[in-house]
Amino acid sequence: MDKKGMLILTACVIFIVACNLVTKPFDPVFQTLTPMTGSVRGTATARAANVGGSGDQLATAIVVATQKSSSIFATETARASLSDASKLATATVIAPVVAELPRYGIDPATGHVAWMQGPLTIDLNGYQQNGYANNYGQITAKNFVMAADITWNTQYGSSGCGFMFRANGDKNKPDQYNTFITRFAEGMLAFAATVQGNFANVQYFYPGGTDSSFQWLNNTTNRLAVVARGNLIDLYTNGVMIGEVDTTKPPPTSMTVPPQQPTPPPGANSAQIQQFQDQLAQYGQITNQMQAQLSQAQINFPTEPAVFTDGILGFLGISESGLTTCTFSNAWLFIIDR
Repeated sequence: MDKKGMLILTACVIFIVACNLVTKPFDPVFQTLTPMTGSVRGTATARAANVGGSGDQLATAIVVATQKSSSIFATETARASLSDASKLATATVIAPVVAELPRYGIDPATGHVAWMQGPLTIDLNGYQQNGYANNYGQITAKNFVMAADITWNTQYGSSGCGFMFRANGDKNKPDQYNTFITRFAEGMLAFAATVQGNFANVQYFYPGGTDSSFQWLNNTTNRLAVVARGNLIDLYTNGVMIGEVDTTKPPPTSMTVPPQQPTPPPGANSAQIQQFQDQLAQYGQITNQMQAQLSQAQINFPTEPAVFTDGILGFLGISESGLTTCTFSNAWLFIIDR
């Protein structure tokens, strides 16, 4: 087969698979049909009137269908009402997700795109500040893939950016999972589980040894992805698997020592020596903080095992001190439903 023929075949495959995914569209209205029928109908009508596009045509179709039947199978009627042009437009939009999923060992035919969104920024300033954001906060997920490009600027090494998921929505004493990356030790990836706001599991990974493309300096970008299937949580940076967490197992008995410690440059002048001493002090403070979190998790896990099966998702910013900016782009959520 010639090159032109291969390109045509590839395009056809993407179109066929993507149209199959459209059977459960990324418009959030699909996820809330049964539990929130009244409010969803209003939201869908407003979305369709104000935005336009294939997803909004589907939202309007679902409104009409659900007015006739309260069954989830009403979505079949809604999907059937879409034109081929709408299906093609939707398939084109979700094509990047279809192409990326195999990097995480996921067959695109096993689920559907729940949402996609453009740039979203969390700005924090101060001591121990947390920030959450998501334009589709009403979507919940059990088994899923979530991915985003993260561009950061953090003043403190343990400040970071990432995701929260399987959360109960309590901002004061949350039950939830967090995964985030920081610039500490030239790059760290953390997983943390909290029960009533207290650490019940923590695990630390260092991408640099596996992901050669990881960027730890300010104003750089890394792609973070999490794959949640049952009790297993797989963590990726830039398409490389960095670690796997079994949420039913306790935290490690000891903390992994960061591979990169501050070192003074050869022939350092007085200003560079002072900078090195500041970095070394911060390194010690962060290491002690990580050890304290691990110790708390080791105590709490036996009586409060953090095994969560479902919940809300969102983007997360964590500021230990000073200014922290996390910008998320090219983000999407794929729900695994079979």
